[in-house]
Amino acid sequence: MFRKDDIAVKILKDNKELEQFLSNLNSIGYQAVEEIEDKVKKIIADVKLKKDEAVLGYTRLFDCKEFDLEDLIVKEEEIDRAFFECQKEDEKFVQALKLTYENIYQYHLKQKEETWIFTKDDTILGQIVRPLERVGIYVPGGNGSYPSTVLMNSIPAKVAGVKEIIMVTPPDKEKKINKYTLAAAKICGVNKIFKVGGAQAIAALAFGTELIPKVDKIVGPGNIYVAIAKKILFGNVDIDSIAGPSEVLIIADSFANPKYVAADLLSQAEHDTMARSILITTSQDLALEVNKKVDEMLKANPNQIAAQSIERNGVIIIVEDLDDAVEIANRICPEHLELCCKNPEDLIFKIKNAGAIFVGEFSPEPIGDYIAGPNHVLPTSGTARFFSPLGVYDFVKRISLIKYSKEQFLKDAPFAIEIAEKERFLFHANSLKVRLEDV
Repeated sequence: MFRKDDIAVKILKDNKELEQFLSNLNSIGYQAVEEIEDKVKKIIADVKLKKDEAVLGYTRLFDCKEFDLEDLIVKEEEIDRAFFECQKEDEKFVQALKLTYENIYQYHLKQKEETWIFTKDDTILGQIVRPLERVGIYVPGGNGSYPSTVLMNSIPAKVAGVKEIIMVTPPDKEKKINKYTLAAAKICGVNKIFKVGGAQAIAALAFGTELIPKVDKIVGPGNIYVAIAKKILFGNVDIDSIAGPSEVLIIADSFANPKYVAADLLSQAEHDTMARSILITTSQDLALEVNKKVDEMLKANPNQIAAQSIERNGVIIIVEDLDDAVEIANRICPEHLELCCKNPEDLIFKIKNAGAIFVGEFSPEPIGDYIAGPNHVLPTSGTARFFSPLGVYDFVKRISLIKYSKEQFLKDAPFAIEIAEKERFLFHANSLKVRLEDV
C-alpha cells in the first residue's frame, strides 16, 4: 500500500471558506510557464523550417531512438494486424467499439446543420454550410491506450462531411502504436496515421511537412506541451480548445448512495493529480459517509494519482438546500455535473453552466465518457460558461449568401450610404453611388 494515512476529502465549513475556494478555483489549472513556452516555440520554429527532418529528430529525442523516416507513416497492414489481434484476443472489446461508434454517430447526426436560403422582398439571402476539408486529431500515446479519444474526435468530423482525417499519436520505444487505438481508428475510418506526438506533431499538422499534410483544424487532448503548441498556433490553424485539468461536480442529497458518489469522485481523480472532484450536498451524514468510502476504495485499490488529486483538489461543500447547490454549481461551471438526488429531473433546467449533465444514480460520468453517445470532449476550468462540447458544428464553416436585384438595390442603397458616410468610409459609399448614378 502506498500510504497508511486515511485519505479525506476536505469539507468546507463556512461561507468564508467557500468564497475563498471559488475565487481560487480556476487558478489551479495548468499554467503556460515561460520556460515551457520557449521550448515549444523552438520546436514549432524547427518544424516550420526543417519539416520532416525536425519531426524525425524530436521523435528520436522524446519517443524512440531507433526511428527512421519510413517509420513515420502507419501502414495499412499494421492497422489491419492490430484490428485482427484485438478481435482474436478480445472480441467483446471490438463489439464495444462498434456499439460505441454507432451511439456516437447517431447522437451527432442530430447536430448536423443544413444550408438554408430565403427570399426577402427582391433579395435572396442565406447561409451555406460547408465541412472543413482536412482535420487533424491528436491522440496521446506512448504506453497509453485511448481508443475513446479516437472515437470522440473523429466521428463528429465524419458526420460533418470532413473528407480527410489525419491522426497523430506518439510511438512507444519499439516504434509501435497501441493496438486498441489503431483498432478504433480503423472502425472510424481515419484516413492517415502518423507516429509523432508532442508539440512537433501539432506544428507538423499546422504547417504541413513533406509527409504530413497541413490541416484546417486540430482537435484532441495532450500534455502541457501539446496544449501550449495549440495555443501558439491558433490562427495558423483552428483548434478545439486549450484543455485544463478534468473535473466532476456532484450534487447530492440524503437519498444519494455514498458508495456511488465516492466511486464517481475517484473516477475523475485518477485522471491527473490536478483533476478536481467536488461534492455539493445537503446532507452532512452523506458527506461523512462519502469521505469514509473514498478512503476505503483507495486502500482497496491504491492509486497515487487519485489519492493526490483528492487530497489537493477534492472538496465537499455542505449547503442548506438544492437551490444553493445549483447556484454554486453555476458559478463553478463544471466540465461534468452529476445530479444524484431524489428528483434530479427537477434540477436539469436550473443548470446554466456545465459541459455535460448526468441525471440520476445510473448515469455516472464514465458511461458518458465511453458509450452513451454525447461527446466527452468538454469545456474545462470554468469555460463551460461560454464554450460547448465538441460537436459536428466544430467541423463546418458557414458562408453568408447575398443576392440583390437591381430594383431592391435602388431601394436599399441610399440607406447604406447614410451609414457608410457617418462612419467616414467614403469609398464604401462611393461603391454604392456609382451604381445609382448609372441607373
